[in-house]
Amino acid sequence: MQDFNQLLADIASYTWWPVLFLIIGGGLFFLIYSGFVQYKYFIHAIHVLMGKYHDVNAPGQISPYKALSTALASTVGMGNLSGVAAAIAMGGPGALFWMWVTSFIGMSTNYFTSTLASMYRGKDSTGELQGGPMYVIREALGKNWQPLATLFCLCSLVGMLPIFQANQLTQAIIDIGLKPMGIEEHMYMIGSTPISIQKFIIGIFITILVSVVIIGGIQRIGNWAGRLVPLMIILHFISVAVILIAYADQVPYYIKLVFTDAFAAEHYHGDPFLGGVLGGIIMLGVRRATFSNEAGIGTAPMAMGASISTEPVREGLISMLSPVIDTLISCSLTAFAILVTGVWQTKNVTGITLTSLAYRAAMPSGEYILLLCTFVFAISALFSYSYYGRKALSYLIGEERSRWYDYFYLSMIVVGAVVSMDLVLNIIDISFALMAIPTMLSGFALASHVKRESKKYFEKLK
Repeated sequence: MQDFNQLLADIASYTWWPVLFLIIGGGLFFLIYSGFVQYKYFIHAIHVLMGKYHDVNAPGQISPYKALSTALASTVGMGNLSGVAAAIAMGGPGALFWMWVTSFIGMSTNYFTSTLASMYRGKDSTGELQGGPMYVIREALGKNWQPLATLFCLCSLVGMLPIFQANQLTQAIIDIGLKPMGIEEHMYMIGSTPISIQKFIIGIFITILVSVVIIGGIQRIGNWAGRLVPLMIILHFISVAVILIAYADQVPYYIKLVFTDAFAAEHYHGDPFLGGVLGGIIMLGVRRATFSNEAGIGTAPMAMGASISTEPVREGLISMLSPVIDTLISCSLTAFAILVTGVWQTKNVTGITLTSLAYRAAMPSGEYILLLCTFVFAISALFSYSYYGRKALSYLIGEERSRWYDYFYLSMIVVGAVVSMDLVLNIIDISFALMAIPTMLSGFALASHVKRESKKYFEKLK
């Protein structure tokens, strides 16, 4: 198993080598090509999100707010509690800086790709309007580009599996809930692989809980996401604010260290990239930020493509807010909680376990607050990912048969609960990298369409 993990890690590194330039270079291209227009209308984007321009008679399935909530339910998830902890554990404070850079660029990427998803919606096998990179490719680029649409969908089936969320939620329940009660893990050997009985049981419980919502489809997922997303953001913000207030004297030092260590890379422990540790820490920041906010991957366009709207630019503007909420706010909060408490220097600890040490150090029983955050974050993400995966399968084999993905998805929650985090991260990293290729290439090919639509919309707005 260890050799297989290393093989996947090597594949992930080689796959991300060109994708790194595709996402960062592509985001910079979108940023400059648009003339920074989406940033100029940031306040307008917030007004759109608040429903000021909502038209209930427009085509689509869910409101713009619920569409963004569905997108945020997957992005503001375990990556914000666990993925950023993994980045700090391997890269030190400087990794956060490159996560910030990636998210600023990702705003423009989301704007272009989500606008396209609304401009070029297509009908599924039941006649329902759908959006996403695969429909953009089919409706706007034609048959010659179809292999990229198929690649996106196939990789989505793997990348959207619930294995990371299930893995880290289960680990949090074990570390925070069961071990302090004196309940130790009991292992059952399947061949040479040990399987935790407790994790297996927890995985079954999570599966039953999630099944109640996801089998109801996008409307029920959107309703639950609309309720859970504000709750989890507020809960996370308040809990980390308490930690930062308790360690207020450390905050200025670590803000400075984030910037200086980003280029010195003195605390980076991973493999070099492009011949040096600076390249390694940049790669780490890009991968973890992309894993968290998913800008350029194509998930947000799938959610925004289901939004009720007649103005594609508005969906792009709303989608642009996702990296801000996810990485610049939520991930930064978790990162500074880990940094100011000093637990980031704990050796051989990563993921949600590292974050729990920060909460435990700052607050009496703080780890239980983290457990509540973890539960809400993970469950909301599990709802959204099921929709994305089913939507990809629907494109490939038809909506009528895509319901079988729900059952496969639910079974993989149990698998994710018992496997190692390294294995899970490598599988998701490879899938996300491959999903980015069709998303970004179709964005490049149709960038002029977005620019033309943007010019028309903003002139009309004036």
